[in-house]
Amino acid sequence: MTLFLGRTLSQGKAAGHAALFGAMSGLVIHTLLVAFGISALLAASQAGFTALKIMGAGYLLWLAIGAIRGGSSLTLNKQKTKPASFLNNWLAGISVNLLNPKIVLFFITFLPQFVAADDPAAIGKLLFLGFYFIVIGFIICMGIVAIASRFATTLTNNPRLTRFLDYSFAAIFGAFAIRILMAQRL
Repeated sequence: MTLFLGRTLSQGKAAGHAALFGAMSGLVIHTLLVAFGISALLAASQAGFTALKIMGAGYLLWLAIGAIRGGSSLTLNKQKTKPASFLNNWLAGISVNLLNPKIVLFFITFLPQFVAADDPAAIGKLLFLGFYFIVIGFIICMGIVAIASRFATTLTNNPRLTRFLDYSFAAIFGAFAIRILMAQRL
């Protein structure tokens, strides 16, 4: 959520939507992996889970450093600068999502509790639950992007608030990176 909020504030609504679509694409992949049992294999593998944790934490730290390096990442300059492409913002969204072991753990612990393991329709039910989660999340997050887009004018007129948000996003990404590194397998 922090990623697409930051993209909306720094690059506009289209960039926020692209990062959000990337994150939602990652949730589709997580849903498919859970429904077909692949996430459980990853979580059960010490090497796979550790590699995912390190890659996810590294990516979040890279985003945290980017939020404070070389001036504000949220600076809303009066002069027009070319925002990152839809693809680059989408890739950022899907990368944050796919490299987050907390999401893997959430999906393999949350969704299966609503489906009996011996249910012949388990795959269909897991797919339904995953996509239901995605639709609800998408609606909420689209509202957040819309609100953030309106908030951009306030940031343009208040550079101190903008810088405060930069450091806040950096702290949040850094804290998430630490939590990811400390995540335990089930």
